[in-house]
Amino acid sequence: MRTSLNVSEDILDEFDETWQAEGLDSRSRAIREAMQEYIEGHSQLEEVSGEVVAVLAFDYQHHEVIHDLHAAQHQFQDVIETMSHTHQGEWCLETVFCHGDAARVRELVYRLRDFDGVGRVKTMLLRSTAPADPE
Repeated sequence: MRTSLNVSEDILDEFDETWQAEGLDSRSRAIREAMQEYIEGHSQLEEVSGEVVAVLAFDYQHHEVIHDLHAAQHQFQDVIETMSHTHQGEWCLETVFCHGDAARVRELVYRLRDFDGVGRVKTMLLRSTAPADPE
């Protein structure tokens, strides 16, 4: 299926350099692989249950979202154990260490991704204490 999308020229240039450096055949192939990785990450986050330990890393434009971001983080203090923050020019990088119910951590991830001023949210699930499948 053919589709079109709007992407900044800077991102498209970097994307093209990346897939070409990896030796892929085409931009279409690279986009399909990127989409598959996105789906796999989403599926992993959706399928986990029980108690989890996770690290969330995200970048954001400080002046655009700081007040709303702090409010959201306070709403999830039941799963946020600690945070680390550093400044990178106009951007900030935040690392959030979580421990608690997978559904709450998932909610937090989706809430962070909902901010326009947040660039990316990367999730690393370190441990799930959900009971093993009996089969």
